[in-house]
Amino acid sequence: MISVADAETRILAAARPTPAETVALADAHGRVLAASLSARRTHPPRDVSSMDGYALRAADAAQPGVTLPIALRIQAGEMPPPLPPGAAARIFTGAALPDGADCVVIQEDASAGAHAVTLNVAPRVGQHVRKAGYDFAAGADLIDAGTRLGPAQIALAAAAGHATLTVHRRPRIAFLATGDELVPPGIAPQGVQIVASTGLALAALTQRWGGVFHDLGIARDDETAIRDAVRPARDADVLVTQGGASVGDADLVKPALQPLGLDVDFWKIAMRPGKPLMFGRIGATAVLGLPGNPVSALVCAQLFLQPLIAALSGASWAGQPRRRARLAAPLKANDQRQDYLRARLGRDGDMLTVEAFPLQDSGNLSTFARADALLLRAPHATAAEAGATVEIIPLTDVF
Repeated sequence: MISVADAETRILAAARPTPAETVALADAHGRVLAASLSARRTHPPRDVSSMDGYALRAADAAQPGVTLPIALRIQAGEMPPPLPPGAAARIFTGAALPDGADCVVIQEDASAGAHAVTLNVAPRVGQHVRKAGYDFAAGADLIDAGTRLGPAQIALAAAAGHATLTVHRRPRIAFLATGDELVPPGIAPQGVQIVASTGLALAALTQRWGGVFHDLGIARDDETAIRDAVRPARDADVLVTQGGASVGDADLVKPALQPLGLDVDFWKIAMRPGKPLMFGRIGATAVLGLPGNPVSALVCAQLFLQPLIAALSGASWAGQPRRRARLAAPLKANDQRQDYLRARLGRDGDMLTVEAFPLQDSGNLSTFARADALLLRAPHATAAEAGATVEIIPLTDVF
């Protein structure tokens, strides 16, 4: 068995970003930029007012109480004529300063009539003015390649003059469930059959993590059936299988995929839940074999499929977000495997608290659905008393 850290390192080392493609700005949210982005224009394109008020020459109002004629009225979007000497211009937020003006007095600091304004303050040069290029100048580097695009980055790209962006193609994730006992959701199980539930969760997670999900259905426990089921996935970036990767007589994923060129990198990880996890390749397609139990599969998906999708998307991976919390109940000593205990979070004043559920069976979805976090227990961790500080991976933003 290898460690969780080793498994993540080997998975990420095998990942290469998907090719670049051009998408409309409206379709770029959540995508990863494939090439650095520079500004095509200067913003703002010329000096503009940052407030509603009066634009003037500071030298024309060296003392409070000066009255100036109002020569211009300037709205945002207008190109104003030059400001006559000794005059003021009524101006609004975002409007361009006329040539000759070098400051703005806000309307709260002025007393205006129909044709003149009395300035109650002595302004300084540059007051309430956003200079041309204050935000960015044409040619400036704005967003680095490898950045996942959120609303702020998309707004910046639009302001910089871009209608399309070059991003990495979304990774294609194909999923196959295996097992004679499984039936699709919506089909009534017969006898001891069970509903295949993991695919629906993986589809939602894949979409959230930036991939495109393709469900290959359910393959019965037969090597030929498994091979036939995965053939449509030959163009996938990742083939994810569930079940059939352990050591039982019906664990047929490896022998079924070997004639297709499966090269196994590792198999079995020192973790709980999720020990029987396989990773390898069939040509350019990564193969991730998840455990059959749904909780094990979903925990392993968070720990290994999420970083794999990030790497294929062209994004850097900084690791699972972790926080510290205080134990609300004691924990016994751990064995040689790294534990990811399903737990509930609470509060004790300003401190986050965590308590592992008593039932940690990897087939128990009802407990997992109530969990707020995974409580981490390192291999060979000693017993921990209530009040001890531990590490957690929050689940609320994932599941």
